[in-house]
Amino acid sequence: MATFVMGDIHGCYKGLLQCLQRSGFVYEKDTLIQLGDITDGFDEVFACVEELMKIRHLVAIKGNHDDWFQTFLQTGFQPQLWGQGGEGTLRSYLMAAGKGDVIPDYGLIHPLALLPEDVPAAHHDFFLRQRLYFIDTHRHCFVHAGFDREQPFAAQQPPIYYWGRELWLQALSWEAGARGQKRPRRFKMVTPFEEVFIGHTRTIMWGTDRPMKAANVNNLDTGAGGGGRLTIMDVQSKEFWQSDPVSELYKISYR
Repeated sequence: MATFVMGDIHGCYKGLLQCLQRSGFVYEKDTLIQLGDITDGFDEVFACVEELMKIRHLVAIKGNHDDWFQTFLQTGFQPQLWGQGGEGTLRSYLMAAGKGDVIPDYGLIHPLALLPEDVPAAHHDFFLRQRLYFIDTHRHCFVHAGFDREQPFAAQQPPIYYWGRELWLQALSWEAGARGQKRPRRFKMVTPFEEVFIGHTRTIMWGTDRPMKAANVNNLDTGAGGGGRLTIMDVQSKEFWQSDPVSELYKISYR
């Protein structure tokens, strides 16, 4: 049995299948920790959730885009009016609900075209049960965005776990300062972790579609939401596998 961690999916079902197949992931035995943001992006969110629910040992972390969808499921209101990639989620669930006839050939879909009751109950449960974070027995912390390393981890307000970027930016700054030093100072955290695994902030912003590591923080958001790839990593060995570029999978130009 192996434990894998996967970055932000953003409706990239084709990439999800490639990552699971290329890593040799065993649905009945292996554990997958998915770092959130399954929604908003490509219009195969429904299929992504269906596939993830087949995995026996799944740890699903909440991302900020998933939080918006959860708000819709609970209230009928999508905080971004299906912007920020949300139209892909809207289109996906309209098609799954048999309401494809309301999707126009041109222009935006009406934001009230989808109702919470159009989403299967199993999908409601899936998103409502997503975790804010997961800490394993080896003191590995898995969280969508980050946290304030100068405050006790569990005492922080939930939005920081799926919105905060400071941890990653601070780790990058520490890494840059540590280069060339014989004994760099430790990247301190009030609540110490052996390693941290995050998504949320695309590595393609630093010119790479591969995972990045700074201090003890591993960033697995390699841009599946646009212009990059989806990544899955073996937590112990750090070996990783990736999908084809999403531009090739979905024949989209990002220029």
